[in-house]
Formats: sequence, structure tokens, C-alpha cells
Amino acid sequence: MISPVIGTRRSAPPFRYDIVGSFLRTDKIKAARMQYEHGQITAQQLYDIETVEITNLLEIEKELGLQGVTDGEFRRSWWHLDFFLGIKGTQKINLNSGAGRTEVTQRAETFRIVDKISFDNHPMLRQFTDLLRLAGDRTPKMTIPSPALFHFVEDYNGNEVYPDQETLYQDIITVYRAAIHALYAVGCRYLQLDDTTWGSLCSGRHRAHLRSRGIDPDQLAKDYVRLINESIADRPHDMTIALHVCRGNFRSTWFGTGGYEPIAEELFSNAKVDAFFLEYDNERSGDFEPLRFIRDQFVVLGLVTTKHGGLESKELLKMRIEEAAQYVDIEKLCLSPQCGFASTEEGNMLTEEEQWDKIRLITETANEIWI
Repeated sequence: MISPVIGTRRSAPPFRYDIVGSFLRTDKIKAARMQYEHGQITAQQLYDIETVEITNLLEIEKELGLQGVTDGEFRRSWWHLDFFLGIKGTQKINLNSGAGRTEVTQRAETFRIVDKISFDNHPMLRQFTDLLRLAGDRTPKMTIPSPALFHFVEDYNGNEVYPDQETLYQDIITVYRAAIHALYAVGCRYLQLDDTTWGSLCSGRHRAHLRSRGIDPDQLAKDYVRLINESIADRPHDMTIALHVCRGNFRSTWFGTGGYEPIAEELFSNAKVDAFFLEYDNERSGDFEPLRFIRDQFVVLGLVTTKHGGLESKELLKMRIEEAAQYVDIEKLCLSPQCGFASTEEGNMLTEEEQWDKIRLITETANEIWI
């Protein structure tokens, strides 16, 4: 059994007990969104209601001892699309508007490129400024989708703007460099890139699908590591950038299964991020052996599931951290939920009370390991 004292606490991100970012939307947020959609309140009134609810959320985060806090993504509808659609040159696509789709059971939206892309006056800059003001003495974390995911989604949808992939790659890099520096300028020192691309590249089924489209998944992994590295290459030295690998989280569902081995050497050995947030909440994520390729990065183990309300035992969490420590120094390990609690505004299939119970479990367990 793991020793009760095996590591030291951290005062810088990633923290020994950390969060991925999103939280269940409150009833007041949901009601306000509905009122806004029906023209009953203005965009500013909606923003003001969101601010009140974010203030309340941050109080809970602080009470539970979180050192790194987020706005719960309360102002977003999607974990990724809100950022993508704030980039100049993009346009929303409603996939439920096709012929014959008369009954819609869930939203299906994505984006396409309709003009040369650029980053300018993005609404999330104001959102982070407000989060920084409300965070007080805690470290506010900003979460945005990764540049690899931008390309992965765009490549599937296609565009008539860019004549070749390298030109598109270079513009994505330019956009993300501008975004990183703009976020830094408004006070962001902890940035997380969320990415389901790598979840797809872990999956045998998805890798086979890529090959059927004439895409080599191993070459794609190399291209995406380069895309990420060049996008973050000139980040300020005091800005921590983490990469969260996800296998899907919409309404407690998932799309990919398979351990990290297919991507481990390329991603873990070569990506220049400071930390990896990795899903490890069940057998779909495989074992810890792929962590042998980690260089000097931190690994935040997502051992506590956000898919349902059942609580893992502290003993199990400690045993799994001990297993991971065979491959990564305990001083480079941290603990978090496997994903956010609401990657979209619909949220996962658990209650707010269950959500906070999971955060308590994470903080209590981490405090018994890292002293």
C-alpha cells in the first residue's frame, strides 16, 4: 500500500489536486440561456447573470481548497466551438439541418473555414479578465481547444479557402500564437489546451477510419505534435501550458477506447507542453506503461470519473497513483477528475452534490499523498 507521505505539495500549476475546467451549469444559467434565446433578456443581461453564477461557483471552488480555479465554462455552449467561432474566418455548421432530419434529439454543431483565419478581439479575452478579477488569491486557469483539434475538425469538414495543408498549418500557428499572447496580456498564466484528437489516435477503430480516408495516423500524430509545438513555441516563460487528452464527454458518453501506446512515444516524448492531463478513470484508457515515454513534464492523472456520481475509494486512488509512480516520479504526478463535468451546457449525468463530492475526494486524497 502506498505510503501516506510520499511527495510534496505545489504552489504552482499544475497543482497536486487540479481540475479539468467545466462544471455543471446551474438552474439560473439554464433559465437565463432560455430567456436569451427567446429574446426575453439582452446579451448583457445574460452576461451579468452568468457573472453572478460564476462568482458563486468560485466561492465553492475556494471553499474546497482548489488552488487553480475556472469559471466552469459557464459562458460557453460548447467546450471547443465557442473558441473556434470567435476566430475570424470561421462559421458555424448545424448538422441537424440536413434533409430528412425532422426530429432532433441532441445538438449537432461544428464549424467550417469561410475566409482566411485570424485572431482579433476574441470574446474570451473579456471572459478571462472577469475570471481573473473574481479569482482573488487563486490561480485562474483558461481552457481552450488545441490547435491540433482545430485542424482535425476543419480537415473533416473541408474548406475552399486554403489551397494546401501547410498554408493552413501556418495560419493556425499564427492564430494560436496571437491567442496565447493576448491571453497573457490580460493576465493568464495557466492555459490548458483540450484535445480529443489524441483520443481518436488511441482508438483502433478511429485509426482504421483515418486509413480508409488515406490518412496515416502515425504521420498525423507527428504533424500534430509539430503543430502544437510551433503554436506554443514563443509563449512567455512564466506561462504554464497543459494538454488535456480526452476520449469524449458529451452527456457522460464517449467516442474512443484504447490505451495511450499508439501515441505515447510521439506525444509524450516530443510535445513541449508543461503538463499532460490524462484520462485514467477506467479500462478504456489502458495501463500506465505508456507513461515511460514522459520526459520532464507533469502528469495529472484523471483517476476520478465525471461520467457518473459513484465515488472511487481513496485506497484505490492511492494504489493507482503508486502504480503510475513506477513510470513517472511522484513529484511529477498530480490528481484530477478524468474530464470536465459539463463539456457542453447539457452537462454530465450526475448531480451538483455528486460533482462536489468528487472534488472533495480528489483534494482529500491528494493531501494525504503530497504533504
